[in-house]
Amino acid sequence: MTLRAGVVAVQGDVSEHAAAIRRAAEAHETDAEVVEIRDSGLVPDCDVLLMPGGESTTISRLLAQEGIDDEIRDHVAAGKPVLATCAGLIVASTDAKDDRVATLGVLDVSVDRNAFGRQVDSFEAPLDVTGLDEPFPAVFIRAPVIDEVGEDVEVLAEWEGRPVAVKQGPVIATSFHPELTADSRIHDLAFFRQAAAES
Repeated sequence: MTLRAGVVAVQGDVSEHAAAIRRAAEAHETDAEVVEIRDSGLVPDCDVLLMPGGESTTISRLLAQEGIDDEIRDHVAAGKPVLATCAGLIVASTDAKDDRVATLGVLDVSVDRNAFGRQVDSFEAPLDVTGLDEPFPAVFIRAPVIDEVGEDVEVLAEWEGRPVAVKQGPVIATSFHPELTADSRIHDLAFFRQAAAES
């Protein structure tokens, strides 16, 4: 079996996510074909999607400009998995509290951008995540804070009493960067264990 994994590549840390999904797939004896998405027409053929970090205003503008935004909404509506990290979380949300960000509205949360501080305030923390047996080494870089979650949103992890990992339907989103560690368990949770639980 080959998993076709699309990484939204208009901006952000694409190669790290590609490596993480390949590691997670290998652990399940599955091949992962990684497709970098910069144009419309590619998302419909993908089994799973990754929305990396970067600059949320730029990412949302380019997604709308290229017509990728509606394809992502259709992907979610079809029940196909998405992992959105950092700026990807902001873009996926229903409310970024910033008119410059055209959110996708596929995750019923409101987000405070850069709430954990500037680049110099970046940090790593062991995080207890629902579904993982051991703490995850979460890397926070100018991370957004999830202010409010809708009733259909499950909080998977909190840091200092604030949600930093959530799940709604096929979408898992994190404030932190799971791809910046050698630990691929968040990608495994988003794409493989979720699929197994629903099959």
